[in-house]
Amino acid sequence: MTMKMMLGVVIVAAALAPPQAMTFTATATAKSAAKSASVPVQIRIDRFVGDADREKVLAAIKADDAQGTLRLLQAMNDIGFISVGEKRTPIKYAYARPTGGGRMITVVTAQPIHFVGGAAPDAKPKQGYDLALALLVLDGSDRGDGELAPAVKVKVDANGAIVTDDYGSEVVRLTGIKKGN
Repeated sequence: MTMKMMLGVVIVAAALAPPQAMTFTATATAKSAAKSASVPVQIRIDRFVGDADREKVLAAIKADDAQGTLRLLQAMNDIGFISVGEKRTPIKYAYARPTGGGRMITVVTAQPIHFVGGAAPDAKPKQGYDLALALLVLDGSDRGDGELAPAVKVKVDANGAIVTDDYGSEVVRLTGIKKGN
């Protein structure tokens, strides 16, 4: 085999190899008038969804069919996980888009991570809060902040924009996000 052929084989093999997984760490903090809590979070993304899968998920959300959206996400392969404390929840959707000098990553699970708030110490599930969503707003060095909605409904507002309805009234902030492997 010539050097040129070997180089071609290496290039093809590299193109066919799955992308390397990436792991982000952060601290999730929720504050209310009565108390606050912080916990470490790890988000591992094995791969991002392609445009076709992104369009399917967006179409399901825009159809305003919460159960259809949930079924679609449940049918998708696990592509990573969100680990909050001791609980690990599979990621079904991860999509990155460029923003300025960095990127914004949206991650969705097909089950809630935790029911934070709800005006009770041991908040219980409510109908329809079947998903969890994390938004990572990163700079060019893959560092930044974001938000975690550990139990959320996803719907379309009157203007056609996709919005979330969080289970609890407290915003869970992700701070000190950084990429590591």
